[in-house]
Formats: sequence, structure tokens, C-alpha cells
Amino acid sequence: MAEVRAEMVANVWKIVVSEGDTIEEGDTLVILESMKMEIPVIAEDSGVVAQLKVAEGDVVQEGDLIAVIE
Repeated sequence: MAEVRAEMVANVWKIVVSEGDTIEEGDTLVILESMKMEIPVIAEDSGVVAQLKVAEGDVVQEGDLIAVIE
């Protein structure tokens, strides 16, 4: 199991994957927006998206859980 966490304070601009999706290392999970820049959150492991902990429009703080990959 791998936890994907926010690396900065940002808005969740777009969610690219859904719970249950099979992903590969390097796939984009969500796109964050901070100071008019789009920041993709990339999977560091292959697996299945077990949980998505954010919704579009949410504000995440550094260290917040975004997703769980199994």
C-alpha cells in the first residue's frame, strides 16, 4: 500500500483517476493548482487506486493524504 500526499498547499483542480482504476508508475492521479500553475501529482507505484481522499475544488495542505494505492 502506498499513500500519495500533497507536497504543497494547493487547490485540487482536476481529478484524473477514479477509485478502482489500475494505474502505472508515472501516471497522473490529480492536478493541483497553486499560484496559477498546474502541478500534476504522479503515481510513484503501480497498482489500483483504493481510495481517493480529495474532490475537485478542495484545498489541500502540505502532507494531506490525496490517495491510497494498493
